[in-house]
Amino acid sequence: MTEISRRTTLALAAGAFALMTGTAALAAGTIVKVSLWDKGPDSVMMDDAHMKNMGNMNMDMSMATMGITLNKTSVKAGWVTFDVTNDSKTIIHEMILSPVKKGETELPYLKDENRVDEEKAGHLGEVSELDPGKGGSLKVDLKPGKYILYCNIPGHFIGGMFTFMDVTK
Repeated sequence: MTEISRRTTLALAAGAFALMTGTAALAAGTIVKVSLWDKGPDSVMMDDAHMKNMGNMNMDMSMATMGITLNKTSVKAGWVTFDVTNDSKTIIHEMILSPVKKGETELPYLKDENRVDEEKAGHLGEVSELDPGKGGSLKVDLKPGKYILYCNIPGHFIGGMFTFMDVTK
């Protein structure tokens, strides 16, 4: 009888461990690796071509002198952790997350400050001002929809420092 009791105990313990491990994995959600990059110290240039793109999310990305790269551009709804690294050698960057409304082609832009109005854009969180080579993370419970990730340091958005991500059901 002792032998059966030990087996039962071991089986219950193994089952409980498997359940806890599975639950922890589900609670962790999706991890998205984010790279903030630029083409060096001359990346922030305010020429006429860039000035035309203030707030425009449909700009010609061949003009981009800096950007944001994701390892996943589509994820399932739920908890998403953005694991952000500033891969620049010389420039401070940040990552801000905002929803994109259907049909929206421009973000509210503060021309005199050369940056997006984060509050009007629906700011959902950020990893702020990362020194070159540094990293940080942001964990957010996302609903299905389209989202934009962007750097809001003056001049960086119009330099091409934004990207999109789809969240599906």
